[in-house]
Amino acid sequence: MSKSKLEYIWLDGYKPTQNMRSKTKVEEDFSGKLEDCPIWSFDGSSTRQAEGGSSDCLLKPVAIYPDPARKNGYLVMTEVLNADGTPHESNGRATIEDEDNDFWFGFEQEYFIMDTKTQLPLGFPIGGYPAPQGMYYCSVGGKNTHGRDLVEEHADLCIAAGLNFEGINQEVASGQWEFQLFAKGAKKAGDEIWVARYLLDRLTEQYGYYIEYHPKPLGKDMDWNGSGMHANFSNTTLRTCGSKETYEKICEAFRPVVKEHIEVYGEFNDQRLTGLHETASINDFSYGVSDRGASIRIPIITVEKGWKGWLEDRRPASNGDPYKIAGRIIKTVKSADIS
Repeated sequence: MSKSKLEYIWLDGYKPTQNMRSKTKVEEDFSGKLEDCPIWSFDGSSTRQAEGGSSDCLLKPVAIYPDPARKNGYLVMTEVLNADGTPHESNGRATIEDEDNDFWFGFEQEYFIMDTKTQLPLGFPIGGYPAPQGMYYCSVGGKNTHGRDLVEEHADLCIAAGLNFEGINQEVASGQWEFQLFAKGAKKAGDEIWVARYLLDRLTEQYGYYIEYHPKPLGKDMDWNGSGMHANFSNTTLRTCGSKETYEKICEAFRPVVKEHIEVYGEFNDQRLTGLHETASINDFSYGVSDRGASIRIPIITVEKGWKGWLEDRRPASNGDPYKIAGRIIKTVKSADIS
């Protein structure tokens, strides 16, 4: 008999920013298939998801990937259910209205690599600052590039796990990086971002680092770029309409629900969305072709292909929940009157 280690991953009940939790289930003669992952339970009173007198919550497996860092290991993304099998209130994945996977998402996850000893981003000296930003973006060489070993190993792990990992680059601030993932289907896109985050966070344990997802970890008044998680999205209409008017109607559908989007786009996002550092103000709504200072950017490639492509919502913060972000975007796009 062979034994496999299934790492069940879920999101806790902390508000407004949820955290990943995980624990290992050992199974004999496991097939490697999602349908053979049993529903499991955990103590919800320890994760702000239940009271002590009735503490059991259920973990429903929704996606499985090989775990390249463990022998006979698997990564199992799960949804949290109440004891009666209904979705827990913390379960953002269950609210996504995309059963036919018509919506495609490409998320650009930015983050800072922090040194556990200094509590500062890589490249930051104690008691001071490195050279101003400008030379760090997509840089090469030890003077401006910090953390490449971790980033490269993370990319290898994601690819080995079977995630649709699309790229990496150093970002504008020192110690700041980004990776990109794409998926057909909003739920799958969210699954893959969370599993990629899990692999990244777990990997830092070997380096003496930790990952900071705060959208403005250096302070709102500091002249350093913040971290976002830009959401590139499309559905059949956006991919095929060939109409500038349709694109504008879909963009306009976002205008009256700015508050609803910001509520699920990540904590402390007001510190990042200031109108500076390639952001639009959190108090405004705008869209434009190739405009990285707009709330929603219409990519130039979309226009060049005859208004067939996708849109990029640049407002989501790096600490946002991709499930909730995708769910809100889908709801707004579906509300657009394009008849």
